[in-house]
Amino acid sequence: MAATSLGPAYNRLWLATALSNLGDGIRMAALPLLAAAMTPDPVAVAGVAIAGQSPWLIFGLVAGAVVDRFDRRRLTVVVDVVRVLLLVVLVAALSLGIAGIVLVYAVAFCCGIGETLRDTATATLLPPLVSDADLDRANGGLVNAEVAGNELVGPPIGGYLFGIAMVLPFAVNGGTLAVAAALIFSLPNVFAPKAGSAARKGRIRRDTLAGLRWLARHRRLRLLLVLGGVFALMDSAWFAILVLYVPQVLGLPGWGYGVLLGVGAIGGLAGGYFAARITRWIGSTAALTSCLAFAAAGQLMLGVTTSAVVAASGLAITSGAFGVWAVVARTLRQRLTPSELLGRVSSASMTVVMGAAPVGALAGGLLAAEWGLTAPILAGVPVLAAGALVCAFRMRAD
Repeated sequence: MAATSLGPAYNRLWLATALSNLGDGIRMAALPLLAAAMTPDPVAVAGVAIAGQSPWLIFGLVAGAVVDRFDRRRLTVVVDVVRVLLLVVLVAALSLGIAGIVLVYAVAFCCGIGETLRDTATATLLPPLVSDADLDRANGGLVNAEVAGNELVGPPIGGYLFGIAMVLPFAVNGGTLAVAAALIFSLPNVFAPKAGSAARKGRIRRDTLAGLRWLARHRRLRLLLVLGGVFALMDSAWFAILVLYVPQVLGLPGWGYGVLLGVGAIGGLAGGYFAARITRWIGSTAALTSCLAFAAAGQLMLGVTTSAVVAASGLAITSGAFGVWAVVARTLRQRLTPSELLGRVSSASMTVVMGAAPVGALAGGLLAAEWGLTAPILAGVPVLAAGALVCAFRMRAD
């Protein structure tokens, strides 16, 4: 999947996405470390993660209406510049020795708000830059850039930089965002909203509800939204207890958890890489159905084995299925949604996934406490299998 074949504008968008998500991964690892250096209170440290993730639940749906109203390229640039300024304030406060936990919370929360707007806007920037036939291939590259930056490369770099100097990860994050903003600004000016949409001031709530009503009436996208939420819910339920599953079920030492996380990340990247080829081979409906079916099979492998090799294989399969799903679902949304509604439809999908993750983690913890560590893993198998059947028959019918 060579990015060069999709044109220079796509290359700049891909690089901006990679840099922005790399910076996000660095910041998400460094902020809890900073909080832990300021206070030993575990509740206060956990509050950083809550502050960073809660904007999706509070502002996620509204972000789509904002993105649909304004020039998406300029909005993305403004958001990145504001986040750079926030990080400059944090770096300055740390350098002067006046930073406190409240400032850490504020930076995490405000950067989280910016992330809701930027991620939503990024999902709408691609269609004007590539042909419809290349959307799946282009989305595969963007999804992999997001996964690699947020999960595979960014966090360990953030932890390493924090060990060198407390201010270093935040300075690097500001630099990646600044370059990303410049790259987005260099994109062709083809993202202005349709005439009249920018003039409807004071109607964000009405626009948000209108987008949700449109989505609710679209049977194919509505089903995609529900199934995506179920997929994220089941995935989060077992992933939340993986850190306990590795030593207690598989009997591996501490390094085994890191190895399995790496296997999962590689599986997700492989899924994103091959998603376009799979879709063109068997079609989008069969690809989505296969994702749910393979995820169920992977969780079954995890739930019935004590072998590290079998567990790693199951983890790679589930992560790969999730990677394929992310690309195919995003491409379908872009193809089936009118441009003026794409921000709202994209933000609704992301909000459902972000909301399902903590709910699934909580449910997984409760199931594991009551029925054992394999219970949340096995509980997802029949749910995902049923989802595959629903996807196969309902998607094809629609």
